[in-house]
Amino acid sequence: MNTSQNFGNGLSAGRAGLYHGWRVVGAAFVIALFGWGLGFYGAGIYLLALETRRGWSTDAIAPAIALYYVLGATLIAFAGRLFDRFGPRRVVVAGATAMACGLVLLAHASHPWRVYGAFAVMSLGWASMSGAAINIIVAPWFEARRGLAISLALNGASAGGIVIAPALVVLIGRLGFAAAVEIAAVLMLVVLLPMVALLLRRKHPWECEPADATATATSEVGAARDPAWNLRCVIGSAEFQTVSLPFALGLLAQVGFLTHQVAFLSPLLGTAAAGWAVGLTTFCAVAGRLAAGLFIDRINPRLAAGANFLVEIGGLALLATSRSAVALYLGCALFGLGVGNMITLPALIVQREFPKQHFSRVISLVVSVNQFTFAFGPALLAYLQRGRGDYTLALLSCLVLDIMAAAIVIAPAIARRTRDATMRR
Repeated sequence: MNTSQNFGNGLSAGRAGLYHGWRVVGAAFVIALFGWGLGFYGAGIYLLALETRRGWSTDAIAPAIALYYVLGATLIAFAGRLFDRFGPRRVVVAGATAMACGLVLLAHASHPWRVYGAFAVMSLGWASMSGAAINIIVAPWFEARRGLAISLALNGASAGGIVIAPALVVLIGRLGFAAAVEIAAVLMLVVLLPMVALLLRRKHPWECEPADATATATSEVGAARDPAWNLRCVIGSAEFQTVSLPFALGLLAQVGFLTHQVAFLSPLLGTAAAGWAVGLTTFCAVAGRLAAGLFIDRINPRLAAGANFLVEIGGLALLATSRSAVALYLGCALFGLGVGNMITLPALIVQREFPKQHFSRVISLVVSVNQFTFAFGPALLAYLQRGRGDYTLALLSCLVLDIMAAAIVIAPAIARRTRDATMRR
């Protein structure tokens, strides 16, 4: 069957019923829901429960979180290769199983050192259910509307904070830590494993979303001329460095602030109001990602990333300099609008600037660099807070990191526009 026939079959399938890629987006949403709900937002809940119920000090077990993210970052660097070799179904099933096993080990940890072992096992699940994995799962199914598809899938991450995290808190309060965590682990496997078995698979050559027909034809013609994979060349390229570094800096600031958000706001607003501010931030993250998904495929993603950093900068400026409730809520809202797109935009830049067949490996490396960096965000802000006794310097440092990130990410786009303008003269 030739290429034109393949596109015709794909278009016919798209008209006959729902394109399977959108089912994959739905599956990826649920994977992100559990991945972030249990693997990201849940991490702080587990530590607080262990400190309260076991009587362990924060210093004894808090470094387990840093270990978790560092191990996860190391494993994520190889995620693209694993997905390419074994396929999304096997990798996600193995990762979800590892996450569940780690949670059970955590529920029954009788000594602090066992917390480290449990988080080490969980890091296998985090590597196969977090940002790189979602991008790798969804990206092959879309070209023209990849930004929208990835935005929708990654809203599962925010939903994890809205749904899973509060449910964990309620279950722990009513059933105890061990029972609550075991229920969460079993629920994840009951929901994820059948869904993954039914929906996750590799894309067939003849499958094509209607909006992708022209884009796919063009990309296949150029694929034969794309260079072979060379890790040293990729890491040394300006394209890689100007997408990995700015988002690493941005996420260092973002994760650091989100970890300390309640501690910063509670003395100013009260604990209950600080909780509402966190909810507002999460709601705006979802809204910002959905809004960006509607137009992100039609604009330069580097310029969009620069604008996204500027929105966060505005939010941080308000939070660092204002003490009125209205200004603090507005700062949280602005910061939240930028939060959602921080894990969406890198993939869209990689899609445009690297060969299609290298996407999985490149985005794995980018996310690995980002996660390794943001693992130290909470500790950095804690250090800056202890030095002054308040969060002013910490927030200003986050603002500076975002300014640096914005400058780095948009520099290639500005240079390209300047060069094109010069050539037209």
